[in-house]
Amino acid sequence: MEHTDLYINGTWRSGAAQERFDVINPATEEVLASVASADIADADAALDAAEAAMAARAARAPRERSEVLRRAWELMSARLDEFARLITLENGKARGDAMGEATYAAEFFRWFAEEAVRADGMITRAPSSGARIMVQHKPAGLAVLVTPWNYPAAMGTRKIAPALAAGCGVIIKPASETPLTMLALMPLLEEAGVPAGLVNVLPSKRTGALVDHMLHDPRVRVVSFTGSTGVGRKLLHSAADQVLKPAMELGGNAPLIVFEDADLDKAVEGTMLAKMRNLGEACTAANRIYVHQDIAEDYTRRLTAAMGKLKVGDGSDPSVDVGPLVNADTRDKVAAFVEDAVSRGAKVELGGKAPDGRGYFYLPTVLSNVSEDSECVHDEIFGPVAAIQSFTDQDYVVRRANDTEYGLVAYVFSEDMKRALQVCERLDYGMVGLNRGLVSDPAAPFGGTKQSGLGREGGHEGMLEFMETQYISASW
Repeated sequence: MEHTDLYINGTWRSGAAQERFDVINPATEEVLASVASADIADADAALDAAEAAMAARAARAPRERSEVLRRAWELMSARLDEFARLITLENGKARGDAMGEATYAAEFFRWFAEEAVRADGMITRAPSSGARIMVQHKPAGLAVLVTPWNYPAAMGTRKIAPALAAGCGVIIKPASETPLTMLALMPLLEEAGVPAGLVNVLPSKRTGALVDHMLHDPRVRVVSFTGSTGVGRKLLHSAADQVLKPAMELGGNAPLIVFEDADLDKAVEGTMLAKMRNLGEACTAANRIYVHQDIAEDYTRRLTAAMGKLKVGDGSDPSVDVGPLVNADTRDKVAAFVEDAVSRGAKVELGGKAPDGRGYFYLPTVLSNVSEDSECVHDEIFGPVAAIQSFTDQDYVVRRANDTEYGLVAYVFSEDMKRALQVCERLDYGMVGLNRGLVSDPAAPFGGTKQSGLGREGGHEGMLEFMETQYISASW
């Protein structure tokens, strides 16, 4: 691998402690690369660099930020194949999924290139005093970005692009399982014109101590995190000490509801997207599948047939649909969910085991007759397991769908638009996919309710997470 050191102030460094850690290919269990591990001294150097670069950048016009992001989109779009290959190697996802992620990741640069010039303010007059009320949006300050392993490219660009559009300097802490993609992005940003120091990358095996140290530096004003709700809670505790702006995209437990009047072809296709995109290793993955009793048997048969056609293997093979899970712990957790569901009466329609051989693989699995008290109904499966339950009553299924601490995304399939929209409005989720299994889009405000997070990523709202609103009361 070409870049395996820390990236600070536009230079590659081995790290103050001279420590390294291995990145493993989940398909082969072989070491891909040895990567430098950052410690506190490296974090301080990155913060110094970001502070200086941001100060030098402050007077630049929004159009300049826009053009840099536009060039980043063009450069990444020309290198999608390279990024897809690297994503597959360190994450394991199949080549098609990796290409989809790389394309999606690049789009954030294009979207926020367009948003960078639209941090609109306003001027009004106070009704009582007659003073001018002048409102503008300013860069919030240095931002610490903590990204997960399931989308090594997209979860980075979804944060970097709006931060740069807003005018913030950033320090990125990528997941230790998948740091290579984010490191590979840095030469591209240099080529696009991002000044040295404005973006810094700190891979590390000491994530907790490193991030906590940065969140207690008074120069840091924003923390943006994608990951589990448990880790998000800890970061919010740390962020409270400095009263930082938090942007938190946390866990999910997505219900997918199929009503009796649904178009079954559309519903199965949507389920395959919502369940098997990224091998189910996504907070947006359909976790609980509720199907009306009148069509449950037909739906299960069709979904089982579709899942059964998927080819499992090393994601580097273009013919493979399903690669390995990211590590042994994730595979074992998925296996435990299936074993628990079966012990409570679920029927294995397909799969239900890990294949023999090397790699962290688990076969695409369909479970029917899943009990409501099964562990997989209450926790994210994060794997290729479709857990199906049946229902007859609309009010009941809405209550079941909302009966979770999470509120990221839900899916509804029905050809009765009046009923479907009424159900969507009753679902306590930040996003709903109606007759489609994909909700993510750079132009849309991605985010959840309840313990699925705070703030939004994408859309116009995504840039505002990195800005503060200033109001000037003026008389003349």
